[in-house]
Amino acid sequence: MYCSIVPPYLLRRLAAQREPRLSEAARAAREALLHVQSFQASRAVPSPVVPPGMRDLKPSPPERTVYDAKFAEQLPGSVVRKEGEPPTGDPAADEAYDGLGHTHRLYAEAFGRNSIDGKGLHLDATVHYGNLYDNAFWDGRQMVFGDGDGQVFQRFTKSLSVIGHELAHGVTQYSAGLAYRNQAGALNESMSDVFGALVEQYVKKQSTAEASWLIGEGLFTDQVQGRALRSMKAPGTAYDDDVLGKDPQPDSMDGYVQTRADNGGVHINSGIPNRAFCLMATELGGNAWDAPAQIWYETLTGGKLAANATFGAFARATAASARELFGAESAEHDAVLSAWETVKVKLSGIRR
Repeated sequence: MYCSIVPPYLLRRLAAQREPRLSEAARAAREALLHVQSFQASRAVPSPVVPPGMRDLKPSPPERTVYDAKFAEQLPGSVVRKEGEPPTGDPAADEAYDGLGHTHRLYAEAFGRNSIDGKGLHLDATVHYGNLYDNAFWDGRQMVFGDGDGQVFQRFTKSLSVIGHELAHGVTQYSAGLAYRNQAGALNESMSDVFGALVEQYVKKQSTAEASWLIGEGLFTDQVQGRALRSMKAPGTAYDDDVLGKDPQPDSMDGYVQTRADNGGVHINSGIPNRAFCLMATELGGNAWDAPAQIWYETLTGGKLAANATFGAFARATAASARELFGAESAEHDAVLSAWETVKVKLSGIRR
């Protein structure tokens, strides 16, 4: 299952630029877009699911290996750093190594999960992929990072939320097998944004009030009018740029985008469940990796979701998880219901 961080609609905007000053960025975007399109059909297929019993395995220490593609597109590349070895001095390699470790630690300490697949999967990453490659992706087995074009995008290892986001696609792949299309695909993307944000917050020890709730913060160069790829707190506000356009994410079902592009708008409509999680976490306060994350994680890994789950089905499943974990009269259950009501996802058959 291939999943990438930069939405195709953003790459298309950049690829269409004809200004001489953006020629290199436009070329890089065109190549990245062709690469995304080449694996788009395969990632629409539901992935195999690890049985829920895998959740009972105790976490083992991480086993990381970082490779260098040396600007080629052959994976994995040459080994530059293995588990326990000192920093290389290459920022991309060391950021990838640290990001893999931070992500592993969140799942181990907050959820008792034994790596990405629940069975101690070794964590591999390749840096310096392609010629100024404008993306980062999970290919079903490992992480891959481009260096960015230097005009619009910086290296993709700079953002810890990006690393956490892409590895979370692996967790979803091995836990729920959500199809990468339409609302199920948007949920797949949203789960990655949620856990990508959680990795960053966990490392920085940020409360829900202190967190930025931005995905991909620090990826844009100073030439871009924007803070990040997406905002979970305020979808549609992450960037507003002459070249890239305005962030198109809706913040409720009122703005839901019906489209065939991007496998049915998986990167656009993910803003709706993203905001629901942020609203719920903010209402509860404290740390988002506590009760809010436990509810979402239980929903993802507990066998509640069909591969083609809709927003409504996911909302009902999170409400069920909140009831099971905290009780029907709990603040957690009320916060889940309130969040979905605010983003106008209907909770049929559930009363507050």
